[in-house]
Amino acid sequence: MTILVTRTPDRTAAPAPVTSLVPAGTSRTSVTSVPETRRDEYCPFPLSTDARAFGLTTSSMRLGSGTLAVRHGRRTGSDTATVLLHGAAGSWTTWTPLLSAATNGGSAGSTGRVPSGALALTDLIIPDLPGWGDSEPADASGRHSTRPAPGITTVAAAIAETVRALGYERWHVVGHSLGGFLALELAALEPAATVSVSLVSATTFSVVDSVRHPITRFTLLPGYTALLGVMRALAVAEPAGRGLVRWLNRVGVLRGLTAPLFSRVDAVPASVISALATEVRPRAFVEASALAGAHDPERSWARITCPVRAIQGDADIFVADSDRARLSAVIPGFVSRTIAGTGHFAHIEKPFAALEALSSLRESTLSAPKPMVQGPKVYSHGPAGRSGDVNDQLCGMPIVRPPSMTNSAPVE
Repeated sequence: MTILVTRTPDRTAAPAPVTSLVPAGTSRTSVTSVPETRRDEYCPFPLSTDARAFGLTTSSMRLGSGTLAVRHGRRTGSDTATVLLHGAAGSWTTWTPLLSAATNGGSAGSTGRVPSGALALTDLIIPDLPGWGDSEPADASGRHSTRPAPGITTVAAAIAETVRALGYERWHVVGHSLGGFLALELAALEPAATVSVSLVSATTFSVVDSVRHPITRFTLLPGYTALLGVMRALAVAEPAGRGLVRWLNRVGVLRGLTAPLFSRVDAVPASVISALATEVRPRAFVEASALAGAHDPERSWARITCPVRAIQGDADIFVADSDRARLSAVIPGFVSRTIAGTGHFAHIEKPFAALEALSSLRESTLSAPKPMVQGPKVYSHGPAGRSGDVNDQLCGMPIVRPPSMTNSAPVE
């Protein structure tokens, strides 16, 4: 792996406040706070594209499957990172309302105290997944690549290598939608290094069934199956299909079309709707769905040994009632919670409630016994268990450890 370029936080600006959600076992009063009335507000924060406003650095990682754009920062000296994985038709910006909520009181509530199991939003690593955001692969001419999307296990391995290249040995992973599917795969691939998994409206078993049996299982997730059909049609004419979606946003039609995704689409900030228009990748969506449909989640996720907790909205059209029971059957100690008045984007629609729910669910799993790791080791990292040596391999490609993040020249 090679770090191509790094954009550092703006040192001339006031530093971004560090989240009051601190690692488990500590507590402190939040640096800033918002009125309790706003904590209950629907979609209180817009999306932001300014990584430096959140104290994050932007780096590009060269991988065998393309170039991965990563936002990272808020280091505390810990060897454990918090990895945030976005969903389909998204990028790192989908997490900015959650970061804004955390810097404005988080789950500290009116007492200003943070639960001992609070979700840490420090030591952050937020990639744009391959095929999405700034990480869309390009061929030698610089045009968007027509290569097939990398497999789920390949992407999970690339994320693990990226985290290690940034100096961390372990990680908490948080995934939304498709990112939740990937978070579970990362935990299965790297059971010793994955400390915990947090899922936000994760697309899991019901999506797999819908992809495999779109007609006979249509009633399971009709919204997802219908959207997949639309994406298949748009993918045939891509990039014209993407242009059509952006045009629908310009003329004000897209908001209405996305209504099933949200509990109150009329109150969703324009930045969220515009991001959906900008980030949509019909071919990547179709390929990701096909990869999920070909996956064997029962067999793979049975290797997970860390605590897994999940939240979903009561109006989420991409999560079926059966998903909770099936995840519980495969993953020991799985816990979940439903957030009222929320659709598929709990971290945007109700970011304070999402933080509090994930924190309390994590606290409830801290004392759970860790099961023994079962099955053969799927992925190794070279001599002495460390990545980055010249002889290390990532999906058949050699990886070279960068000398130091501090040696990367900032780009202004």
